[in-house]
Amino acid sequence: MNQHGYVVRKAQSIDESSAQAETMADIGEWIMVGLNWDKLLNPQRRKDKARGKSIERSAKTAEHRTELERDHDRILFSTPVRRMQDKTQVFPLDPHDSVRTRLTHSHEVANMARSFGTALVYVYPEELKLPQSVVAERNVPALLEAIGLAHDLGNPPFGHQGEDAIQSWMKARVPEIFEGLDEAALREDFLRFEGNAQAFRLLTRLQIVNDSFGLNMTYAFLAALMKYPSPSDKVNKKVLARKKFNYFQSEADIAEEVWAETGLGEGIRHPLTFIMEACDDIAYSIVDVEDAAKKGLVNFDRLAGFLEFEGAGDACIESVLTKAKEQHHEFRAQSLSAAELDDITMQMFRVNAIGVMIVAATKAFAENLPAMMMGNFDQELMAASDANRLWSCLKSFAAKHIYPHRQVLEVELRGHQTIHGLMDIFWAAITNRKDPLDIGSKRTTPLHQYVYSRISENYRRVAESPDNRMPIRYRELQLMTDMMSGMTDSFAISMLDDLRKRGAA
Repeated sequence: MNQHGYVVRKAQSIDESSAQAETMADIGEWIMVGLNWDKLLNPQRRKDKARGKSIERSAKTAEHRTELERDHDRILFSTPVRRMQDKTQVFPLDPHDSVRTRLTHSHEVANMARSFGTALVYVYPEELKLPQSVVAERNVPALLEAIGLAHDLGNPPFGHQGEDAIQSWMKARVPEIFEGLDEAALREDFLRFEGNAQAFRLLTRLQIVNDSFGLNMTYAFLAALMKYPSPSDKVNKKVLARKKFNYFQSEADIAEEVWAETGLGEGIRHPLTFIMEACDDIAYSIVDVEDAAKKGLVNFDRLAGFLEFEGAGDACIESVLTKAKEQHHEFRAQSLSAAELDDITMQMFRVNAIGVMIVAATKAFAENLPAMMMGNFDQELMAASDANRLWSCLKSFAAKHIYPHRQVLEVELRGHQTIHGLMDIFWAAITNRKDPLDIGSKRTTPLHQYVYSRISENYRRVAESPDNRMPIRYRELQLMTDMMSGMTDSFAISMLDDLRKRGAA
């Protein structure tokens, strides 16, 4: 086992090393055990495997879709995707229609990921050396588009501030709410509450609760979706794959099943996960700035001045800025208003910057794929690319000139207060019941009974199920976080108002 927790072994012979080098380029004497594209792109589904049903990789059904193409379509038509239209990306409850929500952000990440996959398959076939059996031309772009669309499904309302609010509510009530949860991982699931883990739970457990398989996604999809294939008690900020966690203890058995079917394991990322992460990084680093400009918080001149100072001498920054300034000069001749001129210049800056960053990231992926397949690649793809400085400067600009803005902080505070208020009310309704051992038993007051009835039926069904193997206290806490994560921004605010009017404190 190497320093990152990857299982490796030495080649048994010179012939074996040579054979692997033909497939994975020059990888030296170490070979990853069991990591290959046939398993990484496994199109089997958990429900089908449980029923003994085999799956074809190619599109042989009447619909002519591959299983990974069907994954994308299942996600696209699911209810959690529609909810993202009223979930915060950066600016909560923004009245400006053109400012991005979590849904528009996810569509943009999905679009970039699909394009990334298409470029890889057609521009870098020798570096990838994908076997014909995986139908790479269709399945790689489809899988990347699907995980790009799904990567934020588990985020609670009000963006990352929502995660912080849930975590802080939990931490303020230690130790009374953790009675009976002796294992560290059971407690850390809530103290470190994580939207990535909630997305995994949503897709494998909560959505369409007529059985225990959720949306019944393919093993390839579930494996590639996991940015942080680690449990909550093994978070390590110094290791990329363990910076956060990607499954709760309630889904630990599913994670292990996914790894067994794809040749992965705890702490081992699917190679395509690096691409999804890069597309997410590119999207938020650029479009957050564009949205801030739409709101009048920053403008192109301010951004250009920052990049010229912080990124002096960087080829990517200079090429993007040179083109943006040329276009800005051309637009001036069209007698546009100052606002229109800045708006269209920022749009073209975004187009040019994304193009440069995607090309750089695609090249970096092809160059570092052998290390990914061995477990020796432990950095974000953008950080390893030629566009690292551009990416870093854009993030720094947002951190200094956008996120601390009073307009952002005021609405974030409202979101924080809304989530804490709802959690107080729901926790009282969940725990104040007549039978402590039966979550579904009658509540002690009519108000608590009403509040409990407002929790989504499918979440209650999972928590109350006799097949749920988790401790009672864990199920109570998870029922609350399931409900909180499923809310949209507007729904959370209106529900808190409604419950308070009815006497809930």
